[in-house]
Amino acid sequence: MLRTVTVGPHLLSLLLALIAASFAAPATASDSAGDSAAEPALRRALNALAGGSFRDRGAAAQALAAIEDDRVNELLSALADGQLYRDRRTEQVVFAERSGSGYTLRDPLTGADLGAGRRRDVRRVGVNNALRGQVEQLLAQRRLTRGPVAARAAAAEALIGTADPALLELLESRLGIETDESVTTPIQTALELATALGSAPEAERLAAIEALAGNPDPGVRAALRTLAEDAGNGDTLRRAAVAAEAATAQRLERLAQLETLFFGLSLGSVLVLAAIGLAITFGVMGVINMAHGELIMLGAYCSYVLQTLLPTAPGVALLLSVPAAFAVAGAIGMLIERSVIQHLYGRPLETLLATFGISLILQQAVRSIFSPLNRTVATPEFMSGSFEIAAGLSLTATRIYILGFSLTAFALVWLLLNRSRFGLAVRAVSQNRAMARSLGVRSERIDTLTFGLGAGVAGVAGVALSQLTNVGPNMGQAYIIDSFLVVVFGGVGNLWGTLVGGLSIGMLNKLLEPFAGAVLAKITVLIMVILFIQRRPQGLFPQRGRAAAD
Repeated sequence: MLRTVTVGPHLLSLLLALIAASFAAPATASDSAGDSAAEPALRRALNALAGGSFRDRGAAAQALAAIEDDRVNELLSALADGQLYRDRRTEQVVFAERSGSGYTLRDPLTGADLGAGRRRDVRRVGVNNALRGQVEQLLAQRRLTRGPVAARAAAAEALIGTADPALLELLESRLGIETDESVTTPIQTALELATALGSAPEAERLAAIEALAGNPDPGVRAALRTLAEDAGNGDTLRRAAVAAEAATAQRLERLAQLETLFFGLSLGSVLVLAAIGLAITFGVMGVINMAHGELIMLGAYCSYVLQTLLPTAPGVALLLSVPAAFAVAGAIGMLIERSVIQHLYGRPLETLLATFGISLILQQAVRSIFSPLNRTVATPEFMSGSFEIAAGLSLTATRIYILGFSLTAFALVWLLLNRSRFGLAVRAVSQNRAMARSLGVRSERIDTLTFGLGAGVAGVAGVALSQLTNVGPNMGQAYIIDSFLVVVFGGVGNLWGTLVGGLSIGMLNKLLEPFAGAVLAKITVLIMVILFIQRRPQGLFPQRGRAAAD
């Protein structure tokens, strides 16, 4: 009895396993058969590409494109790129890669290794321009009806300018099916362009030309120019084409102006970021810190060091660089204040000379540690590329992030100085040191922390600048003069003046560059600021501070 109880469950388990296997095996075979059902047709169409004339190969390509299989796109792309070969020994089409004096062969459907072949054993499947164009249209046709939205939009854009009636009929049918604007817009453009260039009645062609006015697509502009210059077209069509092309040029000019304004805001945000720390040390404390650019440089080197330590995670390294740069630059700033600056308060020219010597020391220290060569900090993937705001207007992602980062840094510093006890103590010491000390404020400690705050913000600016330029011992010198210019123009000691002044100088510089060039534009801005300071020495937003009280 005990023996029966012991063996029974094993026999039951074995029977259940056999039953399950009997049901699972046919299902697996069926799935496998479903996956390979299209393979004989694929193989026949693929091998038909190897022989015959170019017209025969075009017919084979059409037969291949009609097969519902995910591998068809790869095969058609390989045909258009000249990557298909015919194995003369087996008359099969294969993938071939050069290997020494011969080729390594691979099955294009399964990817299986087919061994090696000599040069005379394989021959490239020839493709002329007409066949290549036909294959590209077949690919666009397949991509237009399959895949994600981005792929369908790219396929529709590729068909702009086509005159093939079959493709135009396909586009028209897709126009009633597609709902995403990124797909319907290029489809509509392709249909309007075909109407404008075709043999439709003049009224329809005029309507299509008017609809194309302002379209920045290069193919559309070229077609409008052809219509305007073709003497075979009537005067009405030619005038409409000229007007449409002029409207397009005007739209592109407006977009270029918007792009220039964005570049101006971007440059201004960089100047604001570089000048915030100087607005604290120079505007609030009255210290002319010529080592401010080197503190920016130290922040940039922090991002380089962290990226060296985390080479596979540049995004994480960049995020960690922000607090690291603030801590390193802030600590060095407090060391400078305790060792040198505290003995020179009230003597701005002497602080200028002392900090200039410190800047030389920091530059040489960096050269000794990292070498005098410039270093590159990689841009993380989330900051790469651009954002397309409108057709013909794309804004660089890196500069958008830096603009947002600058405004965030400004907001945090403003909150710290205007909505905290530390900020209250800083303003008290800057306005009346003796009264602040009599009320129990430790002015020496506030001086050290304030200088450290300004230095730390400069280090954070260096992290942002590492995404725009190379990191090197001399990178800070490019921003020290501009930083002083922003602080003086905006109003010494006023953060809002730093923000407005930096953005204004950046936009003015970029607006002048197309007319005067980069160097002359910078000189012109400098002269304009000097003339403004002559009329209004307090700057845009005058601020009471220690220097004014003295």
